Amino acid sequence: MGTGAAAGSGRLTSRPGSTAEPTRWAARAGLLAWGAIYLLVGLLALRIAFGDRSRQADRSGALAELAARPYGSVLLWALGIGLVGMAVWRLSEVCFGASEPDGRSVRKRLLAAARLVFYAFLAWSVLAFAAGAGGSRSGDAQSRDVTARLMHLPAGQWAVGAAGAAIVVTGVWLGVQAVRRVYREELKLGEMSPRARKLVDVTGVGGGLARALVFAAAGAFAVRAAVDYRPDRAKGLDDTLRSFAATPAGPWLLAAVAAGLMLFGLFALALARWRRV
Repeated sequence: MGTGAAAGSGRLTSRPGSTAEPTRWAARAGLLAWGAIYLLVGLLALRIAFGDRSRQADRSGALAELAARPYGSVLLWALGIGLVGMAVWRLSEVCFGASEPDGRSVRKRLLAAARLVFYAFLAWSVLAFAAGAGGSRSGDAQSRDVTARLMHLPAGQWAVGAAGAAIVVTGVWLGVQAVRRVYREELKLGEMSPRARKLVDVTGVGGGLARALVFAAAGAFAVRAAVDYRPDRAKGLDDTLRSFAATPAGPWLLAAVAAGLMLFGLFALALARWRRV
């Protein structure tokens, strides 16, 4: 969910000075909120792995968990505002280009536009939840409903299969990027101590692989739903995570993936401190 960035010499300098600093603050707030969501989802999945099946390890479950805490409403509003910051950051990349040598290219701007739409929707859903207007339906139910609607369209079965395959490919790509430590291109390495670099590598690689595995598994379930023409076999994040516990490795695989998602949350927090924006 983050774009690459080049070394200092490749950063854009044409962005208006009046907007550069607010954009940096918006980006860092967004990365903090993004990391918090991954930490919460990973924690909920870990609790499921150790027997607490009443939890829901997805965005809705994370928001409900926050709402139940002291000052939960304040935390939800802070999370939503942080995600608005993420959307503002992506909007700035659409308008002015990203902080990298080819940041003004059409491909980069389109990628930023897609991320803008995603984070705007995510921010809206969190703020709606904070305002008491958010729905209580799980991501699993929503995933099945969307799949069912698509399958009733002309060539809908092929569309669902293609979307699932694209998600699998995205998962593989994310895993390769994590192993190659491409994220280092986005970091201010000169400002980081050796210990900080090691910490970022542990969280970036471990968390990135866990995230990639979840993506690939969710995509595989969508492909299976399309092949069998069974929308009910599509899975959201919660059901996808629970499926790891049904493998021969049992709850231990789910626990490992959950720990990996928490690592990715920590990685996002590290990006808030050291990422080039």
